[in-house]
Amino acid sequence: MHDKHEKQRIGKRRFTPIRRAVKIPVWGDLGIRIGTALSLIFLVIMIHWWDRAGLVDNVDGDVSFLDVVYFTMISITTTGFGDIAPVTDRARLVEAVIVTPVRFAVLFIFVGTAYNFIIKRSWEKWRMARIQDQLTDHVVVLGFGVSGAEAVGELIERGADPATIVVMDTHEERLDLAESMGCNVIAADASRDENLEAVRIANAQTVLVSAGRDDASILIVLTVRHLAPNVPISVVVRAADNELLARQAGADNVINPVRFTGLLLAGSARGAHISEYMSDLASVTGRVQLVEREVLPEEIGRPLSDLASGGRGLRIYRNGGACGFWEHEADALQAGDIIVEILPSENGDDEDEVAATEKA
Repeated sequence: MHDKHEKQRIGKRRFTPIRRAVKIPVWGDLGIRIGTALSLIFLVIMIHWWDRAGLVDNVDGDVSFLDVVYFTMISITTTGFGDIAPVTDRARLVEAVIVTPVRFAVLFIFVGTAYNFIIKRSWEKWRMARIQDQLTDHVVVLGFGVSGAEAVGELIERGADPATIVVMDTHEERLDLAESMGCNVIAADASRDENLEAVRIANAQTVLVSAGRDDASILIVLTVRHLAPNVPISVVVRAADNELLARQAGADNVINPVRFTGLLLAGSARGAHISEYMSDLASVTGRVQLVEREVLPEEIGRPLSDLASGGRGLRIYRNGGACGFWEHEADALQAGDIIVEILPSENGDDEDEVAATEKA
């Protein structure tokens, strides 16, 4: 009963509906259709003008260029008043073999245009509304600046279907970019309850927050956590003293790009290849990648060093704590364990690198 009233409450509000990019813009599609139809009509006019000797004007006996244009239009539209008519065998053959197929082509173009811009567009709008109403297990990206765009690009590289990603932002140029990547987009303020409810935030698989400002990002995290108590939230903050606030607001993961940059710089001071390898691990386009997953049934009781995936286990998360591969907890995996492992990516299958990591 509560869900029913909630849906009715939400339905009374007006949302900017989600949308998804089309291959050809509306006006581009319309221009192509009109241009094609006019080209076919012009072709028929030229054919009739070339074969005007086979036409007869029952009014004044003279077939002028205006008469040819008039006859072409009534012929293509199948009106046929009979004041101008083909009388020679060649003219009738032209009407049967050339003009009639063009007539059908023009008719199909206009019928197709009506379907595309009235029926299909209405259907697409209704379909997107249904998708919006039934969103589940999707990724919601709140803020599509540099960090948000990079995150979405990386998700797609990792195999995520863009149709399962919903991007919310207030800047149309950013939404256009997200649309070009195949994502669903919605122009709205992510700090407002009704906008988050519109993308079914409580049914999301995960939420990524990157509003560009720490105060805005933390406010969004608070709002999301209020509406979706169990959905994982990752947020980008740039000031170190805001990391604690973001966690207190309800974020599960807090990413500080400034701190990460500092780690890379420090790594480069210790060795020429450490920062490169860290970047390699973070991106799916690298030669190796980090993977977080639940323990498999066949792995229970086995050590972290003997994973069914063939990867190298690095860490276990058990009962809210982290266990390294060198600790005795890693000697036997348990049901419910979360494993972080390193695997060769599709871009490189260098077993020596993985082995070197294990030895380190």
